[in-house]
Amino acid sequence: MLDTHVYDPEIPIDIVNLGLIYELEVSDEGDVFARIGATTPSCPVTSDLEYTVEQVIKETVPAKSVRVDLDLETKWTPLMMTREGREDFKRKYGYDIVKQWALTMGIELDSDDQ
Repeated sequence: MLDTHVYDPEIPIDIVNLGLIYELEVSDEGDVFARIGATTPSCPVTSDLEYTVEQVIKETVPAKSVRVDLDLETKWTPLMMTREGREDFKRKYGYDIVKQWALTMGIELDSDDQ
């Protein structure tokens, strides 16, 4: 639902594969709740992202109600990306963002993340 429609404004990868959907709940009554993040809390279009996610949910599923909360407290890192998002990033930018981030932060990656 969200992965084919909503892209980060700075990184042209969908927010699902960037790891920006922190929580998604659908109640038996049809109420939808999504908690989303941003790649940086200082992103000037976070309210646009919040609005876009809400509209895409409303347009793609028969929800009774939709609530989207923007979580700027949870710090996003490239480790939150899916493997597909990471591969997409490599194709578009020519380097592995996870390896670069880990190198910059002085963090050793697990064998699964390398």
